[in-house]
Amino acid sequence: MIPRHVLLAPALVLAAVGGAVAWYALTAAGIEGEAAPMGLLPLPPVPPRITTGLEYDRCLGMLASDPRGSATLARAWLERGGGDGAIHCLALSRIALGEPAPGAEQLEELASSSAAPPVTLAMLLYQAAQAWLMDGDAPRAHAAASAALALTPEDANLLIERAIAGGVMQRFAEVVDDLSLALRVDGRRTDAMVLRGAALRHLGRDIEAAADIEATLALEPDNVEAFLERGILRQRRGDSEGARADWERAITLAPDSATADLARQNLALLEAGPQR
Repeated sequence: MIPRHVLLAPALVLAAVGGAVAWYALTAAGIEGEAAPMGLLPLPPVPPRITTGLEYDRCLGMLASDPRGSATLARAWLERGGGDGAIHCLALSRIALGEPAPGAEQLEELASSSAAPPVTLAMLLYQAAQAWLMDGDAPRAHAAASAALALTPEDANLLIERAIAGGVMQRFAEVVDDLSLALRVDGRRTDAMVLRGAALRHLGRDIEAAADIEATLALEPDNVEAFLERGILRQRRGDSEGARADWERAITLAPDSATADLARQNLALLEAGPQR
């Protein structure tokens, strides 16, 4: 199974609710400046192994702390015939340096030309999908995730990644299908539960949405996104006090997060009253 590290994907899904506007964000931390801290690159704990060797290990090892140096090393290595390993490291270096689109294209090209096993090719396409989301190109991200799923069907992480892209494009019925399959693969994926709850809400299926959010909180009582979403659902049915309590809880749990910012915006709109 492919480990998932979500990158910045500015994908706010807007929903007008009873004179207020409620936001649900399919977002996470992103890359700023030249170097991204460890965990913000589209890299699993152990990257897909296109090749082996000390130069490859060194190049990948530099990505988090010195992506510019990693790119320089990868280009020099490529000129010396570094092949797939050099291309892979260069693509990830470019993403780390704030060039997600060229990096994603390189990853897709590598996946189409490499003789690596299908699971490795799927990982490359998974990384490409994340990079396209960083670039704000949801259709390309969706296509990359779909290509990866053709190689490794029913992978929960890939299904969730495609669902995120689908949510940006407001293809909520498809999002529900992808997340339902992901949950059949791994029924304890709270990230899939809360995202499916949001998609169901956008389809007007609030009872089912609420069931997903309550299931999320039963497994993970401090899930910040679930409190944000439950607040939206409560506000939709006229429970302003319940909505306020949930959004305040989200802020308390993760005051510096994007989710908390959305909760604050919802609280401000709640306090402002019905739309004038």
